[in-house]
Amino acid sequence: MTQPCPQAAPRCIMATLMTTLPEDASRNGLGVGHSLAILEGDAPTQDKREAMSAIGRRRDPQFIPLLMRHSRSANPDIALQAIRGLLALKRFPEVADYLWTLAAHPNDMVRDVLAMELQDGRSVEDNHAESPDFMKNVIVHGDVLETIASVPDRSVHLTFTSPPYFNAREYSKYQSYEEYLGFLDQVFSEAHRITKEGRFFVLNTSPVIAPRAGRKYASRRYPVPYDVHARLTANGWEFIDDIVWAKPEKSAKNRVAGFEMHRKPLTYKTNARTEMLMVYRKKSYELIDWNLRQYPEDIVEKSKVDDDFERSNVWNIAPTTDSVHSAVFPTKLCEQVVKLYSFVGDLVFDPFAGSGTLGLAAAQLKRNFFLTEMNIDYIVRMQSRIMRATSVISPPMRIMHERDFRRSAAGDE
Repeated sequence: MTQPCPQAAPRCIMATLMTTLPEDASRNGLGVGHSLAILEGDAPTQDKREAMSAIGRRRDPQFIPLLMRHSRSANPDIALQAIRGLLALKRFPEVADYLWTLAAHPNDMVRDVLAMELQDGRSVEDNHAESPDFMKNVIVHGDVLETIASVPDRSVHLTFTSPPYFNAREYSKYQSYEEYLGFLDQVFSEAHRITKEGRFFVLNTSPVIAPRAGRKYASRRYPVPYDVHARLTANGWEFIDDIVWAKPEKSAKNRVAGFEMHRKPLTYKTNARTEMLMVYRKKSYELIDWNLRQYPEDIVEKSKVDDDFERSNVWNIAPTTDSVHSAVFPTKLCEQVVKLYSFVGDLVFDPFAGSGTLGLAAAQLKRNFFLTEMNIDYIVRMQSRIMRATSVISPPMRIMHERDFRRSAAGDE
């Protein structure tokens, strides 16, 4: 006798979940006997995965109970193949309803497949290669959150930024580390909103040390890249790559000097000469090939990267200094990121523009820039740098206060 269905299962289909394929159907010339034997035996996962795939590819409705049963497998590889088989049969209402019961599957890849196939997750974005004219080559003086709130959805092709250090530089003071992370969370959530479908966000951070309150107190080191990561992925950024920016050892603060003298265990601290470039993509049901197809062939050709690109995830680039800003991007670092993650004519964004190195690199590489910065001295500095290094910028560079930018965004100019 069939057991009653749980209320959560629509169309009473859960009664079939544990139903096995009838003996005669599974063994009588359907050509799946070998696959069934593999699935029910102790074969390696790869073999079971292929067996499940072979059954799914038959698109035979009589295998629906079997596919349902294996879609609940604790092995996500097998479950995913069974679900793909069911997706090919979703024209049957009981299958479509059953698949919706799996929408909250614990495995993220399974959830993504179901979201795309059941909710028609593919998004249509007109004019992917275009960006708003009022944002091109614009530097905004003002609060980043106030400014970015006026930016239309899906306006920016690439964001590359290094946020203010947590209490480690004179221009950055927060009441607590949680307040600092919360602020970054707000900015990067807005950056996600204004980013084009499937485009990139590159974040430069490193652990920072908060000085100790006195000799009898310990200093504290905050793992900024790792704490920010979870917040980024929760906001819809998909992790793509980790790039290590390695600086010459002589540029690092000497933290190992005391250990070198006494060599006592437990006291070892490294000279930190690396920072992280964490690469994320705005989560999309479209593959990268879709992004490439949004551009004319001549733009793709003009944007191709020269052969001198870095082939590993360790980039050896010396730091640089500036007379106005205490922590600046090396131009080479910005150039690499801009070339690798954008096309000619794209709009690149830095919400914490500092001395404007990203804008400088973007202009030199025939991209448009959009920069925001609170400190007027830094804005004067970046204006000077960009004008000195680039003879012609089209459209011309503009500096605006955030209130004027908001009016421009609203079409009041």
